[in-house]
Amino acid sequence: MSDSGDGTGDDVDVDRWRTELEEKRAEKDEFFGTHPQSPIPPDDRDAFDGLSYFEPDPTYRVTATVETHDDPEVVLMETTAGGEMRYLRVRTLEFTLDREEPDLADGMFELAAYRLESSGDQPLFVPFRDKTTGQQSYGGGRYMELSPDRELTDGDEILLDFNLAYTPFCAYSDSYDCPLPPEENWLEVTIPAGERFES
Repeated sequence: MSDSGDGTGDDVDVDRWRTELEEKRAEKDEFFGTHPQSPIPPDDRDAFDGLSYFEPDPTYRVTATVETHDDPEVVLMETTAGGEMRYLRVRTLEFTLDREEPDLADGMFELAAYRLESSGDQPLFVPFRDKTTGQQSYGGGRYMELSPDRELTDGDEILLDFNLAYTPFCAYSDSYDCPLPPEENWLEVTIPAGERFES
């Protein structure tokens, strides 16, 4: 049983997927360039000509197997402003990547998925670092959010599309305070998918 949370499933029409992804990116660029709630400071918006992205790559659209945590542990995430935020580790997502690093023979990886301790039903929050972090992507890591259409149980599958990985708003403005990916979500692999960031 598979669930992407976005209705795409596993058998994707790559051309349609790529078109929809590029449309989402264009919408986000429009938001960043013109919307009053854009994280781009107002004085910088006229010069803003769009976010930087890795090329769409379906290789980084993978199916993850879900492990649930019935009594989830609290994870204290440091923030970019030097504080802490309390999250619950509610799921672990295990997946393989075809383009693993040479020293990682099995290509098997895990990411923890969290929810804020103070909040109930909300998207699964998956912050992560990889070997692009601080080089081709933001030094504070990147985020993914997953919105499955049912409560996930052990052994369920969910789509992880790293092409949707995005840069937190604090990369663009000091007025935001963003959680930093905990060490358990630091991936020892290069994932050139999603948003790039050049400081």
